[in-house]
Amino acid sequence: MSHVVVVGSFNVDHVWRVPALPQAGATLSGDYTTGPGGKGFNQAIAARRGGASTCFVCALGDDLGAQLARALCTADEIDLRDVVVAAPTGTAGIYVDAQGRNSIVIGAGANAALQPVFVDEALAGLKPGDVVIAQLESPLDAIARALDAGRAAGATTLLNPAPANVAIDHAMLERADILVPNETEFAALLGRHVGARIEADTISGIDQQRLHALCRDLTRGTVVVTLGSSGCFVSHAEANLRGDASACYRVPAEAARVVDTTGAGDAFNGALAASLALKPERCFAEHVRFAGRYASRSTELYGAALAMPRMAVE
Repeated sequence: MSHVVVVGSFNVDHVWRVPALPQAGATLSGDYTTGPGGKGFNQAIAARRGGASTCFVCALGDDLGAQLARALCTADEIDLRDVVVAAPTGTAGIYVDAQGRNSIVIGAGANAALQPVFVDEALAGLKPGDVVIAQLESPLDAIARALDAGRAAGATTLLNPAPANVAIDHAMLERADILVPNETEFAALLGRHVGARIEADTISGIDQQRLHALCRDLTRGTVVVTLGSSGCFVSHAEANLRGDASACYRVPAEAARVVDTTGAGDAFNGALAASLALKPERCFAEHVRFAGRYASRSTELYGAALAMPRMAVE
């Protein structure tokens, strides 16, 4: 069986549900909860609950947050490969408004101490057919090492360039077989690497062929731009359509009763990785449609990791 290997962050999320997102100088009252999160962990949970055998590689502190990570990985049968460092486990402060929109502040903590040498050790057993997925809440040299290891083993490499990071170089993008940014991240990458200045909130309205051309200017691999309630846009290189009939197309979002969009992008990425690992014979559009359904379902519950639905690839 192929595996999903997630290299990334674990955070303890501190969440406030408020009528509106805070403005400068404002004091608000809200309902408070805490729970697990971090883009890496969210994606690992999504991949596992999507039905894939999943390994999660991360750095943790020597604290209650680390104990929470281990307990949750055990409960969901995730193979946790962690290194304990002299920093607290990562944290995040999250505000969620009445429409389910969010604003997030991250304290990297132990996540910033993930080293390439540990990534090498943790990924030693990779094989063809596996899927390696990474994000940008960990040091870039560790992420580069993970993607390089995936490529060397014949695994599929997937990069979610989140949060947007102007330090990411073009070589990092080329390490990914599949690049999955949202509108904000896509706009940032275009500005840095293509020289195209485009407002993030206009991307969903750009003509399909223009979007495809921008993706092809950005990287050689497949690009999936997630567009929130507008679904997503897929762009392939003509030389590798991944079983699809067309080099570019849109996939509409699934209908959902949205209460909280926190972690929806992570749900999409984890589910996409699970589908790729479990059903490699399918065309790419089917993987994307499953990921979209999974992400929509995740917005119907409050929270990040714990809102990931138990909805296996069929």
